[in-house]
Amino acid sequence: MNLGFVGLGIMGSAMAMNLIKAGFKVTVWNRTEEKAGPLVEAGAVAASTPRAAAEASDIVFAMMATPFAVKSVRDGKDGIIAGLDSGKGYVDMSTIDAGTSKESARLSHEKGALFLEAPVAGSRKPAEDATLTIMAAGDSDLYQRSLPALEKMGSKILFLGETGNATRMKLANNLVMGGMLTALCEGLALASESGLDPLQLLEVLDSGAMTNPMFRLKGGMIAGSGGFPAAFPLKHMQKDLRLSLQLAEEVGQPLFATATVNELFKKALSEGLGDSDFAAVSKAIRK
Repeated sequence: MNLGFVGLGIMGSAMAMNLIKAGFKVTVWNRTEEKAGPLVEAGAVAASTPRAAAEASDIVFAMMATPFAVKSVRDGKDGIIAGLDSGKGYVDMSTIDAGTSKESARLSHEKGALFLEAPVAGSRKPAEDATLTIMAAGDSDLYQRSLPALEKMGSKILFLGETGNATRMKLANNLVMGGMLTALCEGLALASESGLDPLQLLEVLDSGAMTNPMFRLKGGMIAGSGGFPAAFPLKHMQKDLRLSLQLAEEVGQPLFATATVNELFKKALSEGLGDSDFAAVSKAIRK
């Protein structure tokens, strides 16, 4: 099976590399061409456009940062849709809004192709280790066809039905993650300002009902005085919070806490922290 992969950022590059290591023939494209270099050295073929990546593939995957970025590689004479024809598949693994996913499905179906949305839960390390959680929705036939590739990128894969469901599930997941991370930052800030050792708070949290991998992964970074190298850029978390609030508005569900968390992330963005890890929101919380 020939695969394409469009979008070679922090996540996409690691995911595409796992497909190459698994023995798939992979054609890659990225707006910044040099990012394709390590993948080409590992055996991938570089495409000149997203269309060319789709034309060379039975199934083309995409991993983009925003709805605008999805549309920029999807549409137009050099876009993914232009490279699709009957029998091909388009799997978009970006975290976006349901409306953009449904439009991708419609455009794919007009070309006789199949569409699957498959956003992931996890950041740089799970992408490298192929332990992502993948939430898929859309054409069930394409889900079955793409499963051998998805299994090389993730350790838990769910099929959630019609297009839009996976996007909504991912936004709900990231809403919780952003809220938990913000609560951790505030707790550590309070402990520190009260004269307590924040590392001891992390011990307390890790010994009880609130123990979780994210607190163990991010706690030391927040409590320490080092930098915030991006595993999941803060600007992307703010985008996900914004999309969650947009979805809540559409369905009439109040999100009181998330609205406040979003404002904190917007403040961190205004302070130039967008390319830092999302744990850098702690800088906007500390007085």
